[in-house]
Amino acid sequence: MPQLTDTTIIANDPVLRFTPDGTPVINLSLPCEYGKKGQDGKKPTQWLDASIWGKRAEALAPYLVKRQLIAFTVDDVHTEEYQSGNENRTKLVGRISHIKLVGGSPANQGQPAQRQPAQPTRQPQSPPPGDFDQFDDIPF
Repeated sequence: MPQLTDTTIIANDPVLRFTPDGTPVINLSLPCEYGKKGQDGKKPTQWLDASIWGKRAEALAPYLVKRQLIAFTVDDVHTEEYQSGNENRTKLVGRISHIKLVGGSPANQGQPAQRQPAQPTRQPQSPPPGDFDQFDDIPF
């Protein structure tokens, strides 16, 4: 299974979303060095569409903002084709298996954060059936 490990900045403000079944997911657009080295000895910059799923996505949502420096590992890196205008293009896609915030918040790195992270949006759901009177004695 192809894997990519890199350190880079988050290029856009990620938004926490939920699948129809309620699973949290965050998508990130990340510039990375990927591919064959050129004549200058450097790998080209490729854009990676990476995702974080589940409880990890919910927990990291407040901290993942534009210009945040992260170190990450993406498993199952692969290309997907898409249509842009009249052209067929490809992009790198993968699921983040490990992530680490590096260097503090963007403001601490000398770069002001553009905005606060977006508040998650979730479809309203009806409460599960059951007797909620049993929780009346909880002091919070």
